[in-house]
Amino acid sequence: MTLEPQAAYVLGHPGAFALQIIKGFRANQGLLLAGAVAYYSLLSIVPLLILIAIALSHVIDQSTLLESLGRYIGWLAPGESDFIVNELANFLAHREVMGWVLLGTMLFFSSLAFTVLENAMSVIFLHRVAIRRRHFLMSAVLPYCYIFFLGLGFLLVTLVAGSFQALGERSVEFLGSSWSLSGFSGVLLYLLGLMGEIFVLTSVYMVMPVGKLSLRHALIGGVTAALFWELTRHVLVWYFATLSQVGVVYGSLTTAIVVLLSLEIAATLLLLGAQVISEYERIGSSEKNAPAQPMQTG
Repeated sequence: MTLEPQAAYVLGHPGAFALQIIKGFRANQGLLLAGAVAYYSLLSIVPLLILIAIALSHVIDQSTLLESLGRYIGWLAPGESDFIVNELANFLAHREVMGWVLLGTMLFFSSLAFTVLENAMSVIFLHRVAIRRRHFLMSAVLPYCYIFFLGLGFLLVTLVAGSFQALGERSVEFLGSSWSLSGFSGVLLYLLGLMGEIFVLTSVYMVMPVGKLSLRHALIGGVTAALFWELTRHVLVWYFATLSQVGVVYGSLTTAIVVLLSLEIAATLLLLGAQVISEYERIGSSEKNAPAQPMQTG
């Protein structure tokens, strides 16, 4: 099978490609962009989770929904999922106080992170923006459409995860011996979460950049960001459980600090995956050896 020119270049020059990604990420002020995405994600995450929980609580048992939310929040904010889930449970228990003003406020804040992320993507994919810009109405509607489909995807994952958990309660009888399927169920749940993570990241790369991005290129960024995040997530869990003294330093602000730090790292890896796609697209073009243009202000 013949490899496409970009893939052949990456396989033949992995070090040069990695250096090209790092240079482009620095030129685009990737850490600064990640900080903005992380800050607005911190503002958006609770309203977004509340909206998803309220919508799905009509079709899924509340305890099952909160358990599933807690599992996947733990992937995004290691060690702090219990606190966030408790706050969600408190809100759901008093959902009758929510009026139209509060609903509109949550819709607005839940979309902020997507808006900032789209702007950050436009910096990384500047070669696309220079050719074609997205209509402002599309940019305004896009976050809400993405939230809707994100909720549908979470519903599907919750239903499948419930089936895997039920499988874990069973055992196999063979030749007088019994083997529990709980371990097998745990592996399936982990793989389901990993596949869901790759799917969400790939969908972000498909939707957020201007213009049509091929599924293959989006998958490259999605798999790269997901694998880096899995490695980082396990390091964060170990660090917060053994070495971290953040609770002593920040006290009652510990949860916000830990979540913001996790979001900062996640946003950095998300934008780094986008930079991988951007540099991959530029291989073989006239811009291949040209450094990324620094972000201009004013």
